[in-house]
Amino acid sequence: MQTMKKNRLAKSLVGISLSLSLLTSGSMLLNPQSAHAASATSTDVTTAYSAASSAVTTKVVRTAESYIGRVKYKFGIRDTQHLILDCSAFTQLVFKQNGITIPWGSRAQASVGTRVSSKNKLSKGDLVMFSVGTPGKINHVGIYIGNGKFISNTKSSGVIINDMNTGYWKNRFITGRHL
Repeated sequence: MQTMKKNRLAKSLVGISLSLSLLTSGSMLLNPQSAHAASATSTDVTTAYSAASSAVTTKVVRTAESYIGRVKYKFGIRDTQHLILDCSAFTQLVFKQNGITIPWGSRAQASVGTRVSSKNKLSKGDLVMFSVGTPGKINHVGIYIGNGKFISNTKSSGVIINDMNTGYWKNRFITGRHL
């Protein structure tokens, strides 16, 4: 029974990966029916999942970066039409534009996906949670973009890229979430 479930999952992931590849390449190289008919090994599943995940996370980061200089920060506001957002409304908007639904609120977002407890285990596209008020209490969220950097909507600068290993952010990281 477990093997059948794993095979179905493997075939689904391969199908998703192929669909993403076809969508991004703009051409139909394979008959979609053949992707479902092919059997997938665990290596195929890992490769397909990695390719699909990498394509999505790259799009998430690009989407987030496209808002630099365009968004105004206002605590507790989620006005996507006028781009007046708090930090969690910003991350929610970015993920929504890439087909991923997450709740509004930094603490609510801290409960989605899989927990990432240390900075050195973060992956591009992960949510990153910080304490900017009460020590140990999550009240800011951003998106990890790699190389120790994250992008978020801040009161002082709007959407900006910061280094989480230096300056203000160095000791404020609480957790990450891999979606």
